[in-house]
Amino acid sequence: MKNILHLQKLSVGSESVESLADWQATKQAQTADGLPRHVTRMWPKRGEELLSGGSIFWVIKGVILCRQRILRLDAHEGTDGVTRCAIVLDPELKRVEATPKRPFQGWRYLKAADAPRDLPEGRQGEEALPPTLSAALAELGVR
Repeated sequence: MKNILHLQKLSVGSESVESLADWQATKQAQTADGLPRHVTRMWPKRGEELLSGGSIFWVIKGVILCRQRILRLDAHEGTDGVTRCAIVLDPELKRVEATPKRPFQGWRYLKAADAPRDLPEGRQGEEALPPTLSAALAELGVR
């Protein structure tokens, strides 16, 4: 049985899942092969577990709203000559049950058992509620 592990990360500057998608569509946010990436200073020590089916769960405005499957971890040299980790992602953003999250720095590991569930296929295309409303509903236990 695979030992799957996920990451949770704040999507700083994103107002919605759509604005995250718009950012990831820019050349600056992509690898040479056109896949979205997130560059981070630290290299995940548990990379093998992340690469066995893990995703990055995006926290937007204090609420986990979507996830992307992690495809690989690439070395990325910045303009300052420092090598960082580029977390290369599947371009598909899958919406998940809105789950409130307190602010944190960097990224955090997320056990598969604790990860928010994907919204059913019929709800994936729905327009997302505003993050503040999603957070309030999630606090009340309404998903």
